[in-house]
Amino acid sequence: MVWGKARGMTTRREMTLTAELVARIHRPVADPGPAEGFVPLVDEDFEAIAAELLASPHAGGDLWLFAYGSLLWKPACEVDGQEPALVRGWHRAFCLRLRRYRGTPDCPGLMMALDRGGACRGVAQRLPAAQARESLGRLLRREMSVRPASLQPRWVLAEVGGRQRPALAFTMNRAAPTYVAGLSIEDTASALAKACGHWGTGAEYLLNTVRHLEAVGIHDRFLWQLQQRVAEKIRSAEG
Repeated sequence: MVWGKARGMTTRREMTLTAELVARIHRPVADPGPAEGFVPLVDEDFEAIAAELLASPHAGGDLWLFAYGSLLWKPACEVDGQEPALVRGWHRAFCLRLRRYRGTPDCPGLMMALDRGGACRGVAQRLPAAQARESLGRLLRREMSVRPASLQPRWVLAEVGGRQRPALAFTMNRAAPTYVAGLSIEDTASALAKACGHWGTGAEYLLNTVRHLEAVGIHDRFLWQLQQRVAEKIRSAEG
């Protein structure tokens, strides 16, 4: 359940996609491991990436992380508070094709990433300076696993509380073979309504993301329409 304002009154807005519908498409899936041609990242890789990011002048003191998807509801490290934030020049999109995690080679799924253009509303999460290197290491290991990496960590400017603040964000690598562009809402809904991997379903990922965005006052019209279509497709597949 979420709440919104309409004509000066508080109104109740229910999601069409529910945990019960999501459970219908969940199934046990074994981890297929990295696809052929992908090289797993090792500790030395993560340490080098972290060192480069921390060498930036943006990295002094507490780190700020821009969360727009699963990091909203499943942080990878300790978060010491968060604030609504807007990042310009990037938008949230289902542009990452998954054949692992929330999809399989036979039934690929989709995940969101920040793609170039537009703007994105999310939250800026504060990572305490004392744990900055450890937190960054955990983040990198969660968001990146192989070469070529689908997601690239980079510094962006987030508008937080009326001021601009450097924040770390994981953005889409358009050169990665997992990148997909130009999907319609129907194509996206079809994938999310049936894909499942060893981490769970794409529908669960969508449900949790929309719920947590709404909880912090962010109503993403595309994601709201998408959850409705995913729910309809799950129901119709069983009809």
